[in-house]
Amino acid sequence: MEKGAADPDRCSQSSSSQSPRSRCLAPFLTKTYDLIEGSGANHIVSWNDEGSGFIVWSPVEFSQFLLPRYFKHCNFSSFIRQLNTYGFKKSASNRWEFQHEKFRKGERHLLGEITRRKCLPSVYPSFLKACERRPEAEASDIDSLVEENKNLQKENSELQLQIAHFKALEVELLDWLSHYMGGTSSNHQGQRVCRSL
Repeated sequence: MEKGAADPDRCSQSSSSQSPRSRCLAPFLTKTYDLIEGSGANHIVSWNDEGSGFIVWSPVEFSQFLLPRYFKHCNFSSFIRQLNTYGFKKSASNRWEFQHEKFRKGERHLLGEITRRKCLPSVYPSFLKACERRPEAEASDIDSLVEENKNLQKENSELQLQIAHFKALEVELLDWLSHYMGGTSSNHQGQRVCRSL
């Protein structure tokens, strides 16, 4: 599917199993589904064995070749943030595997049941009115903060993995460049060239 092309499946008419209104599918979800189903690049991204999620096998190639074909960017981190806003979870610690109970191989009709999560209002301003608060309300704010902290820690861990991946890629590129430029005597030259890029 090309960028900006009309998607005939995007809006489906109401049926007995849906709400009375017609339901419009989020372009992000349909494009992601199409990317996995129709890219023909299973070595870069594919469904997992159960069809309950998908795996990005090569984030670099995914960002470079597939994202720009389906989206207006080539930023893997932005793609992950979008997944998070629709409730996708990273389901493996050793690879980029994502799952959502309504995002399944061969079940495109479930995409209409996936909704974007609403942004929660900040809990900080509520603490400014502490004198007006009841103890049970404060407990719920604490629970919200604890949950938000867990989510931030998880996101931080994912970002740390991304950083480690890109640092390893940088080392690999520098090694390749130093080898290409004639061995260890040019290693510092290669590092200088890479850093100036």
